[in-house]
Amino acid sequence: MKHKYLCFYLSAMTLQAMAATPEAPAAYPAAPTDNTTDTYFGTTVADPFRPLENDTAAATTAWVGAENELTRSYLDAIPFRSALHARLTGLNNYHKRGLPSRENDGKYYFSENDGLRNQAVIYRADNPEGEGAEVFLDPNNLSADGTVALTGLFQSRDGRYTAYTVSRSGSDWTEIFVIDTATGALLPDHIEWAKFTGAAWHGDGFYYSAYARPEAGKEYSNANEYHKIFYHRLGTPQEADRVVYENKAEPLHFHTADVADGERWLVVAASGAGNGNALYVRDLEAGDGAPFICIEPSQEQIIEIVGTRPDGSLLAYTGIGAPNYRLVAIDPAAPGREHWKEVVAERKDAVLKGAYASQQDLILVYDKDAAHHVDILSADGTLSELQLPGYGTVGISASKKHPEVFYSFTSFVSPSTAYSYDKATGTSAAMHAPAIEGFNPELYTTEQVFYTSADGTRVPMFLTYKKGLKRDGSNPVYLYGYGGFNVALNPSFNPNRILWLENGGIYAQANLRGGSEYGEAWHEAGTKQQKLNVFNDFIAAAEWLIEQGWTTPERLTIEGGSNGGLLVGACTNMRPDLFAVAIPRVGVMDMMRYHLFTIGWNWAHDYGTSADSPVMAAYLLSYSPLHNIRTAAAPYPAIMVTTADHDDRVVPAHSFKYAATLQATPTGPRPKLIRIDSKAGHGAGKPIGKVIDEWADIYSFVFHNLGITPATR
Repeated sequence: MKHKYLCFYLSAMTLQAMAATPEAPAAYPAAPTDNTTDTYFGTTVADPFRPLENDTAAATTAWVGAENELTRSYLDAIPFRSALHARLTGLNNYHKRGLPSRENDGKYYFSENDGLRNQAVIYRADNPEGEGAEVFLDPNNLSADGTVALTGLFQSRDGRYTAYTVSRSGSDWTEIFVIDTATGALLPDHIEWAKFTGAAWHGDGFYYSAYARPEAGKEYSNANEYHKIFYHRLGTPQEADRVVYENKAEPLHFHTADVADGERWLVVAASGAGNGNALYVRDLEAGDGAPFICIEPSQEQIIEIVGTRPDGSLLAYTGIGAPNYRLVAIDPAAPGREHWKEVVAERKDAVLKGAYASQQDLILVYDKDAAHHVDILSADGTLSELQLPGYGTVGISASKKHPEVFYSFTSFVSPSTAYSYDKATGTSAAMHAPAIEGFNPELYTTEQVFYTSADGTRVPMFLTYKKGLKRDGSNPVYLYGYGGFNVALNPSFNPNRILWLENGGIYAQANLRGGSEYGEAWHEAGTKQQKLNVFNDFIAAAEWLIEQGWTTPERLTIEGGSNGGLLVGACTNMRPDLFAVAIPRVGVMDMMRYHLFTIGWNWAHDYGTSADSPVMAAYLLSYSPLHNIRTAAAPYPAIMVTTADHDDRVVPAHSFKYAATLQATPTGPRPKLIRIDSKAGHGAGKPIGKVIDEWADIYSFVFHNLGITPATR
């Protein structure tokens, strides 16, 4: 297809203000209430919208319906929504191909979406370029509406069988199916109520992790306890699967299994109590009754097995003794830390994010100032750097079984592109470079800036915008942040973001404390009683953008999801004067009760809980978005909360109670709406049609409340 590069000339006419600031609806739906209070170490806290925690109650269902009707009528009345939806559809309609992976049957597998399929299709071919490829598995055939998503493929060691995992309607609950690799025939094996698991093959079966069947009607809200590892033998019912690992003394731990290359070692990771995980291995050659060897008993830092070494030792990636992470060799016969041998030392100028073993080399991915860098470590100790196009994020496809190395690169304006790497020449060749009709990435630029937070900490931020943009304070800015759980925000591509950039907008991504951009110290500085650092970093980003002439409070939108939804909610309460629009998506809004739902207890190492101590309870109460909504000297920004009915990660009760409280509190004339998606979850696996619908609603709300009429072609 011939690609046209359309110019979007944005004059003052394009960014014309509307006659008046959009105001809130005349009335909001009445939410069910009661007189519930909780007492935390002598402090009584009201929770009047507690009935909304019961997501299956008739009153909750009626309120959800009324809120969606109100939000739908508001958004559908915005005159340019349909044009935005059409433009977003066009921007998403491009050819996407994932990295090829050479599997145990010797064939190359890759995902591909030729445009607007709800789910990417899995293909296989005899060559990495994909010539003559055939469909291996099409997830679009698993449901009529695209809400069943493929979440993983796991091929047996001999390549004869392939297990695949699926999620329904965005839930974290996982089902496992098995097919004959050669024929695609579905086997009778079917695993239910698995969660946070793959399928680790050994012999004629695989290991997986699951919970007991949950209470009917509470599948998406009740706390998940007693995560176990099972072994499933092909051809037998799930009821016959034997428990391989459990810890009855620790109901709030995750237990996951893997089999190290060579099939000798079963590797079990236990997490949930600290920042990392404990690690155990079992020698499978010694039989099922062999004891587990404790490699690392604590959960203080991450430790993962990357593979095995010729001398029989295990190669491990870890933050133990290295806040910026390192690689060590561990002998299972002498697993104590004092016996570990350093293979790749910690760097002080960059954070090791991952290590991947090929037949001859180790591929090392580093985070340096929130962007990826890649080194190739040869067996002889020679170190070379993989040359990347700029600020971006890299994915690696390599294995010890095959010689090929493939990688992907994406940036804020570059869709993910697959490359093959030639070790002999040290060069890379693009295998598939997607292009979007009507979008020319050369018209845009990304720069990295650094600003100072409230306590003097230097914080990085990426700014992406159209070349030639004038820094005159009139530019709309979309400020995004996360700041938690050791997660780094690296440059990445989102086709929906193009619409914002086309309209003269600036996309700003702040790398807040709480993430992993600068290792464990950066993470810890945004946890528990240092959580306010994260909010202060985000507020300082907004203030810097205003001080430097990029924008004004009247043109500033903030957005974040999950822990980032908490960020947006907290910062809105702290500084309502600083933002015009706020979009908290699937956010953690009730900090006093978050640990009581599904896997919320697993977040305690970042947040602390209201049950920990009087000091911790008071600290959480001081910033909890739900509990700090109040009539302020400055009116609140326009707010649209988003959640989904099948979100069993951050249950919708958080957003329900937060939105109801916003609507019941006199926070100013701007709208306070909630958008509740159906047959959707926390975000993963969402069909592309739903993604486009959601972004059309978000942008309609944002532009409308900024007083901007956007150009759409």
